[in-house]
Amino acid sequence: MTPSPDVLWYIPNQNAPGHRGDDATEGHNSLATLTSHAVALEQNGFIGALIGTGWERPDTFTVATALAARTTSFEPLIAIRPGYWQPAHFASAAATLDNLTGGRVRVNIVSGIDNLAAYGDHHVDREARYARTAEFLHLVRRLWTEENVTFHGDHFHVDDSTVTPRITERPRRRHPTLYFGGASAEAERVSAAEADVQLFWGETLDGVADRISRLRQLSDEVGRRHAPLEFGLRITTFVRDTTEEAWSDAEAKVATMAAARGTDSSATNPHRRNAVGQQRLFDLAERGDVLDDNLYTAPGRYGGGGAATTWLVGSAHDVATSLRKYQDLGITHFVLSDTPYLREIERQGNQLLPLLR
Repeated sequence: MTPSPDVLWYIPNQNAPGHRGDDATEGHNSLATLTSHAVALEQNGFIGALIGTGWERPDTFTVATALAARTTSFEPLIAIRPGYWQPAHFASAAATLDNLTGGRVRVNIVSGIDNLAAYGDHHVDREARYARTAEFLHLVRRLWTEENVTFHGDHFHVDDSTVTPRITERPRRRHPTLYFGGASAEAERVSAAEADVQLFWGETLDGVADRISRLRQLSDEVGRRHAPLEFGLRITTFVRDTTEEAWSDAEAKVATMAAARGTDSSATNPHRRNAVGQQRLFDLAERGDVLDDNLYTAPGRYGGGGAATTWLVGSAHDVATSLRKYQDLGITHFVLSDTPYLREIERQGNQLLPLLR
């Protein structure tokens, strides 16, 4: 029997309300509201949630710490950026939170473009940016698993460094799991060498299969020293009681997005940047509005970006069947979401998760 995947959700720690069509309510990022999401995730069978990062957002590590203190099993997948954090500082903070929560910390390393100058970082080209990320991952892992670490790299330096409290090794994990994304050649080499889980956006089955095959080959080429690389999928899951209802609601939502944008030109999409992974998602729309069985690409034409660029649409059975196909390719981690976030935690926890376990 195929093991059950790790299924997480997404918590939108945003200054502006109404993220990706969520309800724009007062106190949308208050501790009470965010805690209600985390508690709902516990009650509805999710392991935890990704908490995104960016200079214009509330500080991700602070939000994760607050939510961990208000819950009992919720595992925050904490997005962080090299450059915003120094590796020894981050390794110490994460080890402390992991110790206080009994091993509930997961980490998502982000190397994409941000407002670097605002927090004192500096612009580096893509090759140097990913070289820095590789050093960050390498050094954080060493600080969690070794004592008296000395490391002199091109980007980071420590001498005789021992992080306390020490990370406690637990079943299925030696230290907090290190997730990483990115589709460029530089990013994939970082994942192959240093990450625990490579996260993909919502690509087609054939696209994911090709990338898994390439990353496994790269792992051999770069001389990977860790346990085999695992793979995860970050995607919007648009679930309704019936297939017909799901497609009717999905098409209506995209029509509303199109009316708000007033044009079919994807060039006006604010998410269209130079990121290779994002561009791969936009390119899928050239192959059709619906790919595989139910991968809906139209949202990316009208403002959808990141995990909202493509949606898996259908009944719980339809979406579970599609996720199982990704799992058959080697995906063992899912980060799902749809809006309104709180309502969909309950719907998908009750309808979708039982079909994945």
